[in-house]
Amino acid sequence: MNLQTNIPLPQQQYDQIDYHSKLVLLGSCFAENIGEKFEYFKFQKLQNPFGILFHPLAIERLITNAINEKVYTKNDIFFHNEQWHCFDAHSKRSHSSEDQLLNDLNAQIKTTHQFLKETTHVIITLGTAWAYRFIDTDTIVANCHKVLQKQFLKELLSVEQIRASLDAIISLIRGINPEVSFIFTVSPVRHIKDGFIENTQSKSHLITAIHHIVDPRHQCYYFPSYEIMMDELRDYRFYNPDMIHPNPIAVQYIWERFQQVWMSSDAQTTMKDVEEIQKGLTHRPFNPESDAHLTFLQQLETKKTLLKSRVSHITF
Repeated sequence: MNLQTNIPLPQQQYDQIDYHSKLVLLGSCFAENIGEKFEYFKFQKLQNPFGILFHPLAIERLITNAINEKVYTKNDIFFHNEQWHCFDAHSKRSHSSEDQLLNDLNAQIKTTHQFLKETTHVIITLGTAWAYRFIDTDTIVANCHKVLQKQFLKELLSVEQIRASLDAIISLIRGINPEVSFIFTVSPVRHIKDGFIENTQSKSHLITAIHHIVDPRHQCYYFPSYEIMMDELRDYRFYNPDMIHPNPIAVQYIWERFQQVWMSSDAQTTMKDVEEIQKGLTHRPFNPESDAHLTFLQQLETKKTLLKSRVSHITF
């Protein structure tokens, strides 16, 4: 008796991810979840340099500014609720110091510019097709920073707008890095604040637009994070108490499915070695001074040295 429907996901034959890969992860909070897994397993990656970006136009603006090496000035930021903010960035980048915010934004732009030139895979997770237009400047923002709602117009990005934005992202990055592969996915996090029907509209627009540009012949791929959550994990026991965000079990499940599809066999072997060391580092002995624990620490150091001799960028 089969109690679950499984989405068939064959292993990727080309453009696999290994420990030589350099990854850029951009988009919604689900990109953060998967980024933490890459961090744990010690892959080379850049993750949401401007913080979480929910819709494609915000990601496109970051890419455009990074490639053009934009320099942020006082004209690009504003003071609200005792902090300085930028409409291009998430509130995690906001700061009480005007100069510090500008320094952080410009440092992230430089880092992103350099990483985009070297990256092998760009993984983009789209969260919503709903966007907010700041009336004063007639521009769509990445984050409203709790500015009064009456200062914005809410609008649903059309399939064509999203498609054009994704095409622009691909063209911009390939202009400086022609060999890069793109993996698109839709966040399984439901944006219930927009409304239940509105959330379905939003996800539908994102999925439709992505499938207009997905083409494995041109190294543009789709990974069904949203579909796995909605179909394989279709039960509230896989959600956090807010009943909106996937819980750690769901994140782990989707990560393992991603790993099966995208990780090379060599990478998966190395990941097992990394995990063994990570678990060793969290071990708490009953007696730190015992011979057994000192021997354990020595063996752990040997494992770290051997792993670093194979993959030089890994540090613990």
